[in-house]
Amino acid sequence: MLYRLPEYIDPLQLADNRGELKGQIPVSGLDRLNDLLIADTGSVTVALFFGREGRLPKIEGTLETELNLCCQNCLQAVVWPVKHSVKLGIVKTIEQANRLPEDFEPLLINTDTVFLKEIIEDELLLTLPTYPKHPYDCLALHKDIKNSDTDTGQTHKKNPFSILANLKNTGDLNGSTKK
Repeated sequence: MLYRLPEYIDPLQLADNRGELKGQIPVSGLDRLNDLLIADTGSVTVALFFGREGRLPKIEGTLETELNLCCQNCLQAVVWPVKHSVKLGIVKTIEQANRLPEDFEPLLINTDTVFLKEIIEDELLLTLPTYPKHPYDCLALHKDIKNSDTDTGQTHKKNPFSILANLKNTGDLNGSTKK
């Protein structure tokens, strides 16, 4: 069963209490991520587990969603499925971050409470490809569709510069008949 997620969390207190957060957050609420999406539909399923590994407070879990990105080849929507594993070590200083085990990423906190949405958004931004593309040759597909449209008897558009050719032939540029 999915529960409502809190807006702010105290990650150290949750780690001490072995807390867990499960729920969904709408994609439309992730402002920085929305700038990169064609559509902000759907939601992110969140399952985060807090605890300690020795003295290290940690967050582990998964984020699952489908994002609508813009294909960099054809500029059409491409659905990008995300199933991301989260493994964060909660630290307060850069020195602590440098001592984290290799399989942990640092979550640097300055205050007791943290905006949960920012953690989720940061993790999703890290999963995005630099150049999202369809897994197939979408340009060839769109070219074939365009060619089939012209083969079905569609008229060609008139060249907007054809009027300039007529002006050149008559020698009438701005009312001047200079030769």
